[in-house]
Order: sequence, then structure tokens, then C-alpha cells
Amino acid sequence: MQVTPKIKVVRRLRWADPTLSWGFVPTMGYLHAGHLSLVERARADNDRVAVSIYVNPTQFAPTEDLSTYPRNMERDLALLREVGVDLVFTPDNDVMYPPGFQTSVSVNDVSQPLEGASRPTHFAGVTVVVAKLFNIMQPTRAYFGQKDAQQVIVLQRMVRDLNFNLDLVVCPTGREPDGLAMSSRNVHLSPEQRSAATVLSRCLREAVVMLHAGERDGNALRALMRDTIVAEPLATIDYVSVADPETLQEVEQVTDRALLSLAVFFGRIRLIDNMLWLTPTN
Repeated sequence: MQVTPKIKVVRRLRWADPTLSWGFVPTMGYLHAGHLSLVERARADNDRVAVSIYVNPTQFAPTEDLSTYPRNMERDLALLREVGVDLVFTPDNDVMYPPGFQTSVSVNDVSQPLEGASRPTHFAGVTVVVAKLFNIMQPTRAYFGQKDAQQVIVLQRMVRDLNFNLDLVVCPTGREPDGLAMSSRNVHLSPEQRSAATVLSRCLREAVVMLHAGERDGNALRALMRDTIVAEPLATIDYVSVADPETLQEVEQVTDRALLSLAVFFGRIRLIDNMLWLTPTN
């Protein structure tokens, strides 16, 4: 496994044999089983696999947890070595944002609601760093988890609009045995908060059950999700959403599909989760 912070080394290794396909998994490190499942999918689909580890400062607001975001490079590299990664890109801020950097990448409409409303600068940071990583690595395929549903939608639009020559592959959300979506931030939860956080997947599952039972009223579904979360004393709602999974606009009546999503605080720790519902086909 090659580990490098240098762009020129990444490009040399990537293009040493242009006939090989490369899968790419961008991460901010502190890896968990969800990240490793993306790596395993990339390994199954491609001749070579690359992973980036970079905590991107531009997607954090001044009030957010950049300084406390968990990091453990030695542990991450050991995990990636075990699953057969070929290349790990570990740039620092001077590599990704050299002096004088002034370029932005904006994806407008789908960046505005949900996470965009709560974290107005977030997706501007995500799109510019992912665009740079795609340009540096030039993978055949890039892999992302469904847990960050809006991020996936924003990046799919960026890939289409800017004609990136890659396939963006979306993989299922990795979950703990009790249903909690895997997240690097889970490590900061107290034992009581960790237990309480299972309310997120529970309220999503309850809403999906209602949809399967025939409920189509968006307000009723949002109310169910909200009521379930409010019943948990340690949870504070940021948003609850039943939206169109392409436009991310809230729906009054669900037709053939819906993205159920939410963001909830447990103390200072903010967690997100979602489930995509599609009309069952016979």
C-alpha cells in the first residue's frame, strides 16, 4: 500500500498503467465499518483502489467541530492495509488550498434546503474539495454512502453538470446492530446519548411502515417522525424532512418515491440519517 501526501505521486501511480480501472473512496478519516464497506465494494468493482484521508476545513462553519473531529491516521492506515487498498492520499491544507486559492464550485438548488439551510457554507466546501480530489485522482468510479444523502445528490449534480469522467456509486448506509447509522461522530456520544440516538433509525422505520400501509400525506409523516424524536428527552431536532429525492423539495403528497431524512442533536453532537422509499413493485 502506497501512502503519499503529494499530488504528483498520486498521478504517477494512477497512470502507471492506464488500462487499469481505479475505484476511489474519499474520506475524512477515523474510519469505521461503513467506510470499509465502500472500500470492499470498490475492490470488487475495480483493478485498483485509492482512498483519501483529509479533514476538509472549508466544509466546517466556525461554530462546528473541526478542532474536535476525531482523527487517528495510524489506525486508519492499518485498517486500509488489511482490506487491500493500493493507494492512500493524505494531503495537508497547503496541498489542497495553497496560498492564493480563490476558486469555488457551486451547486445551487439542491444545496439550499436541509443541510444547506442548517449549515449554509457546508456544501460549498464539499463540492470544491471533492472536485479537486476527482481531478487529482481521476478515478474510474467513486464511492459514497447513502447516509449522506444530500451530499450524494449534490455531487451527482456536480458530476453531471461538469462532465466528470467517472461513475459515482452510491452504497447502502452502514448501520450498527441496533440500527444507528455509522458515523465518525458517534465516538463523542456519551453512553446515554448513544442509547438515545437509536431513535433516529426507529422513527425512519416507523415512517416507512406508514408508507407501506398506504399513508401518503407528507405532513402526517413528518409529524410522526417529529413526535417520535420529541419523546426522547436527550434529542433536539434540527430538521425532519419528507422530500422529493431529486429536488429535495418538501412534498405534500408522496407519489412513487420520497427521501425521509433528519438531523438531530444529542448535546453538542449532531447526527443525520435518512431512508429512501420507493413504491414497491410487484
